[in-house]
Amino acid sequence: MASFSLGGLNASSRRRSIHSRNATVERRNLITVCRFSVKTLIDRSCFETIDDSSPEFNNFAAILEQILSHRLKGQITWFGYESPRSFWDYIKVACRKVSHNCICSIENMENVSSSRAKGRAWIRVALMEKHLSEYISTALRDFKTTRRFYEDGAIVLGEEANMLAGMLLGLNAIDFSFCLKGEGLDGNYPAVIDYTPYLKFTQSSDSISSDEEELRTLGSSGSESSTPDNIGPPFIMDENSWFNKCKRVEQKYRLTLEQKGYLEELVRLRENQLAESIAQKKVLRQTIEAMELAQKMEKEQLEYIIVELQDQLKSFHSLDQLSADVSLSQTSLDPSHSQDGDGKSHGLSLLSEGKEDTPSLLGLCGSLTSVASYKSLTSLKSSEYLASPTTEMTSPGLTPS
Repeated sequence: MASFSLGGLNASSRRRSIHSRNATVERRNLITVCRFSVKTLIDRSCFETIDDSSPEFNNFAAILEQILSHRLKGQITWFGYESPRSFWDYIKVACRKVSHNCICSIENMENVSSSRAKGRAWIRVALMEKHLSEYISTALRDFKTTRRFYEDGAIVLGEEANMLAGMLLGLNAIDFSFCLKGEGLDGNYPAVIDYTPYLKFTQSSDSISSDEEELRTLGSSGSESSTPDNIGPPFIMDENSWFNKCKRVEQKYRLTLEQKGYLEELVRLRENQLAESIAQKKVLRQTIEAMELAQKMEKEQLEYIIVELQDQLKSFHSLDQLSADVSLSQTSLDPSHSQDGDGKSHGLSLLSEGKEDTPSLLGLCGSLTSVASYKSLTSLKSSEYLASPTTEMTSPGLTPS
């Protein structure tokens, strides 16, 4: 009986160990496939624009949806039943703190109704905004909300979550173009991952990386609750292990050399660009100085022209004044004008009839009617033209015509 109970305990512990190992393998596979999909997206973006018709993007969206839906808790209804939940319910709560987020815009979309379709629309909008990594990092930092939505052993609760945010950071260099009204947002169909491209995935010599080392790190970096203890036989360092280790070191060395050559070439290119920029700056500065000199000379010429025009305007005014004086003097010397003056004096004598004849007034009128009274005041002499009352009473200018 005791042996039967011990066998049952061993069988249950073995089942738990197998279940824990399967969960670990599932997490590692999803993270590895996500890394491969990101690399294929980056490689494909060098040749064509990534949109909804790209199979690389559709596969990446399905992988990311599977990762965010891994061990997601269901929603408890009023009757105590657990209904399935989409990762969008977690994202819209955990990503509220992201500045200028698109949560409200997606919630108000008319053609997107289901929660799964809104989650797929969020992936596309975040990629076009180049903020997907920021959204994921912000959501993972809110550990309390993440623990409330996910069960133990979920990818977003393990050490793999930090690697996920780092991998998605490389997608910010890609320009995506999506239509938010296409069939890809249909929430009635689940996301299906196509593993075929990754089964035959090979890395070029330019992008060799120590994937085996990363997988070993992933396998040994799990938490105590999610990683089983004492899995597999003890690790023995034999000759093959040393050979594999040397091979990995050689690959790292080659990768470092390639990165060093790339960086040196990049520095040389940047130095050439800097030299060209300095030369262009020098040419532009010389052009600006020449333009400033030409502008200064043009300004001086315009000032000289303005002064010359002002002098000409003053001379024109003096000529107009002189011509007016000449016309006035000619008018004063005209006989018809003198007759008009005599008529005016005659009118004055008629108006003065019936009044007392004042000798001084008569003398003044006589002086105004004379031709010599129109000369300039500087040439007049008081003794010649402004006569006394007794002498001008009998002058011929006072007799009416």
